[in-house]
Amino acid sequence: MMMPQPRQAYAPTPHSYVPNSTLSATINLDEEVKLAETRAERDLQESLAEIFSIIVTIDELEKAFFKDAIPEAEYTEICERSLKQYRSILADETVANAFVGLEEFKAQWDLEVPRATERIRVGMPSTAVTASSGSAPAPTAAGNTSGTLILEATQDFITFLDALRLGLLAKDQLHPLLTDVIQSVNKVTDRDFENRAKIVQWLITLNQMKATQELSEDQARELELDINSAYQGFKNTLT
Repeated sequence: MMMPQPRQAYAPTPHSYVPNSTLSATINLDEEVKLAETRAERDLQESLAEIFSIIVTIDELEKAFFKDAIPEAEYTEICERSLKQYRSILADETVANAFVGLEEFKAQWDLEVPRATERIRVGMPSTAVTASSGSAPAPTAAGNTSGTLILEATQDFITFLDALRLGLLAKDQLHPLLTDVIQSVNKVTDRDFENRAKIVQWLITLNQMKATQELSEDQARELELDINSAYQGFKNTLT
């Protein structure tokens, strides 16, 4: 099934042309109207147009997945890529300042995208949020999941906890590492386990922070306790 194409042709520009009657005598109607005078303005317009397109694409993707019109693996891949692009564009301070926030951007361009709004708020595909995503591999003849996948998940847990202990507290430092944890866990098991939900909740919390915003010391201690508990719960599913 072909996915809906991003509506880039209709993407907005941050500086709309407003007619001015006092200039009408000097305007040549055969001359191309320039929406941006500098390279920086053009880059900003293109970035905002890309964000517009990504938001619309995510909303259409969520609709298709809800209707079972797209395979789960394809949905997950496209959603993860779109969310990554969204975050990458907004990592630019100039773009982030012009964007302001998702609600403000939606209001400015009259966007009705409830499904995309929720997915962006959560910051990961719905298949990563729920335990029974169907992404876990089939057991081997001995009834065990691939040892390589278990090792990767274990290493991701340890890497994240080590990052906390080293004092890495910024959203842009922790969110990618915790995303690796939930993704590797989902490859090992589609079963829920004790404190798995805390991984998801912390991912949502981190996703809603600004890129350079840091957790407080109290939050960091709570996060370490929660992820340690989730790690133990994960290991218990393997016994």
